[in-house]
Amino acid sequence: MGTDDAKAEKRLAAARALLEDAHGKLGLRFGFRLWDGSRVPADWPADGLAVAIADEGVIASMVRRPKFDTLIKLHVDGRIDLLNGDFFDLSEARPQGKIGRLLRAMSMRKALDVARLFFFVDRGPESVLDAVRGDEIARDGAEATNRANVAYHYDVKNDFYALFLDPEMVYSCAYFTEDHGDIARAQRDKLDMICRKLRLRPGDRMLDIGCGWGALVCHAALHYGVEAHGATLAAEQLAYAREKVKRLGIEDRVTFHFKDYALIEGQFDKISSIGMFEHVGIRNHATYFATVNRLLRPQGLYLHHTIARRAKKNDRRFLKMSPEYRALVRYIFPGGELDHLGMSIANLERAGFEIHDVEGWREHYQRTTRLWCDRLAARREEAEAMVGPEKVRMWLLYLAGCSLAFARGGAYVNQTLASKRIRGPSGLPLTRADLYRDA
Repeated sequence: MGTDDAKAEKRLAAARALLEDAHGKLGLRFGFRLWDGSRVPADWPADGLAVAIADEGVIASMVRRPKFDTLIKLHVDGRIDLLNGDFFDLSEARPQGKIGRLLRAMSMRKALDVARLFFFVDRGPESVLDAVRGDEIARDGAEATNRANVAYHYDVKNDFYALFLDPEMVYSCAYFTEDHGDIARAQRDKLDMICRKLRLRPGDRMLDIGCGWGALVCHAALHYGVEAHGATLAAEQLAYAREKVKRLGIEDRVTFHFKDYALIEGQFDKISSIGMFEHVGIRNHATYFATVNRLLRPQGLYLHHTIARRAKKNDRRFLKMSPEYRALVRYIFPGGELDHLGMSIANLERAGFEIHDVEGWREHYQRTTRLWCDRLAARREEAEAMVGPEKVRMWLLYLAGCSLAFARGGAYVNQTLASKRIRGPSGLPLTRADLYRDA
C-alpha cells in the first residue's frame, strides 16, 4: 500500500471512529454510509435511515467551516444525502435532549484526530450555491431590486411549481377545515375564506398585491362578482395568469398589472396581500402600508396574510438572523425579511388602519408545506429533468424545513383584517360567526 493510500485509510478509520462515538453517545437513530461504501455502525441495516457521505472533502469542509451553511451546500451539491428516508424521518430520529450537553460526552481525542487528519484535505469542487448571496442583496425597495428578487424565486418554471401545487397554482398557506390531506380542497377553502373575510360583494373593486398565478382574483371574479385586479413582478406567473383569464372567459372582470406595489394607482374597495409582504423588507414597511392606505377607499377592508417570526426581548435580538433564517433569505427568498405580529399591527395602526381580527394559521402552513414537500418528492425525477437535481434538493430542503419550523412554533402565519380608520361605526358585524357558517 502506497503512502497516500495509507493516509487515506487512516483518515477513513478516524472518521469512522468519530461517527461511531457520535452514534453511541448521542443516541442517534440513523446510521452513516461512508465514501468507501462501509456503514457506521458496521451492523446498521442496509435499508435503514442513513446519512450518506460521498467523499473525504465533506469531512474536510465541515472541519474547516463547521457551519449550518456548509451542510446546506454539501447537501444541495449531492455530497451529503439521505438514504431510505427524508428530512421528516431524520427529524424524528434526531438526538433527544440538549445537543450541547450530549456533545460534551463525546471523545475529544477522536474529534481532534479527525480535525488534524482532514484539515488539509481538498474540500472538493465549489458549490453551486457559492454565487448565491440573497441575504446580501439590496433591500432598498426600488422596483428594479424588487423585480430581480422576485424573479429569482418565482421565475423558475411554471411547470416545476405545477408538480407540487394544487390545480389552481396557489403558493401560500392552505386552510384545512378538518383533518385531511387534499391540497386542492384546502386551497379552495382558503380562497373562499379570504373572500368571506373581505366581505366581497358584486361590483366591489378588488386588488390582490402579489397575485401569483392569479388564483384568488379569478376565484373572486367568478364566485363573488367583483372587478378584480392583480399585481405581480413575476413574468412567468403573469403569462400564466393572463392565459388562465382567457381560458375562463373573464377578461372583462380581471386585469393584471406587471407593476411594483408602490406604483399602483387607483382606488379599491377591498385589498388583499397573501404571502407577498415577506418580500417587502422591514425598512420599507412604512412605505408599503402607506401605499395600501392610499389605494383603499374609506371603510375599505384590507387582508394582510404573512409569515412571521416570534418577537424577541428587543428589536436588536429580533433582527439578528439565525443560521436557518439566513439560509432561507440567502438561497430561497433573496431580499426577504420576516417581521413579528406586533410589528405588523403597530405599523398598520400607524398607517391609519383599524384592526378587526387576527387569526393564526401556523398549523395550517405546517400541513401545507408538508404536502408540497411530499408531492414534489413523489415527482422528483420529473422535477430534476426540468430544473436540475441541485434545485430540487434545495426546494425539498426548504419545504421540509418550513414544515418543521411551523410544527415546532419557530415560525407563524397570521391573517390580519383591517379597515381604513374612520370616525364612527366600521360597518362590520359584531362577531365573525357568519364567516364560518356553511363553510
